[in-house]
Amino acid sequence: MEGQNKNESTVLKWVLIIIAAVFLFIMVIMPLGMVVAGSFAKGLKYYIASITDKYTLKALLLTLRATIASVICTSVFGLIAAWAVTRYSFPGKKIIKSIIDIPVTISPVICGMIFLLLFGRQGFIYPILNKIGIDVIFAVPGIIIVTVFVTLPMVFREIVPVLEARGTEEEEAAAMMGASGWTIFTRITFPSIKWPFIYGMILSASRAMGEFGAVSVISGHLRGLTNTLPLHVEMLFNEFNTTEAFAVSSVLVILSIALLILRLVLQYISKKKIQKIQEVTD
Repeated sequence: MEGQNKNESTVLKWVLIIIAAVFLFIMVIMPLGMVVAGSFAKGLKYYIASITDKYTLKALLLTLRATIASVICTSVFGLIAAWAVTRYSFPGKKIIKSIIDIPVTISPVICGMIFLLLFGRQGFIYPILNKIGIDVIFAVPGIIIVTVFVTLPMVFREIVPVLEARGTEEEEAAAMMGASGWTIFTRITFPSIKWPFIYGMILSASRAMGEFGAVSVISGHLRGLTNTLPLHVEMLFNEFNTTEAFAVSSVLVILSIALLILRLVLQYISKKKIQKIQEVTD
C-alpha cells in the first residue's frame, strides 16, 4: 500500500512538472524565441542598424530616464510609507495602504487618462503650469509622472511584510538605551529590509521599462521626443517594419533578463549571508 502511494505521488509529481514545463514553453519560451528569430530575420548587419538607429537610441534613453526617475521616487516613497504604516498607529492607516495598491488594481490606460484629464487643457492644473512654462502632457514630465504612478507600490509591498514580521522590539530596546532615530534606522531597521528594498527597486525598474498603456495615452507618440522603447516598437510594427520592431523588442528582452539575473544574484548573496549568520549563532 505504501509503495502504491509512493508510485502515485511520483506519477503526480511528473505530471505536474510536465504541465508546468509545457505551459512555460508555450507562454514564455516560444514568444521569446520568435522575438530572437524575428530580430535576425534580415541578418546581423540589419539588426545592429536597427538597434543603433537614432530614434531607437532616443527611445532607449527616454526609457532609461523614466525608469531611473521612477525607481528613485518609488524607493524613497516606499521606504517612508512602509516605515509610517508599520511603526505608527494613526487614523486611516488601512485606507492609505489600500490607496497605495490602486495603481496595481486599475488598468494602466485608465491611469494615463486620469493624468491626461488632470494635466490637460481641461484640467484645473493646466493654467498654473502654462503660466510657468511647464509642459506635462505630450512631454517627458508626463511620461515620468505616469511611470512613477504605475510603479508606486513595488518597493512598499516588498518592505511592509518584512517590517511587520520583525516587530518593533529591537528598535524599542535601542531607543531605551538612548539611540537616536537615525541610528536605529541605519543600524537596526534598514539592514533587516535591505534585500527586500533592493528587490522592490528591481521590480520597479522592470515594470517601468515595459510600461506601455499609461505612457501611450499621455506621450503623444512624438518620434524622437516622447516615444519610449515600447511605444517605438508599436510604431515600427504599425509601419510594417516587422524585423526592426522585433530587433528593438529584443533590447527590452535583454534589459529584462539582465534585471532577472541581477535579482537571482542578489538572492544568492542574501541566502549565503543568512547561512553564515545561522552558522555563527549555532
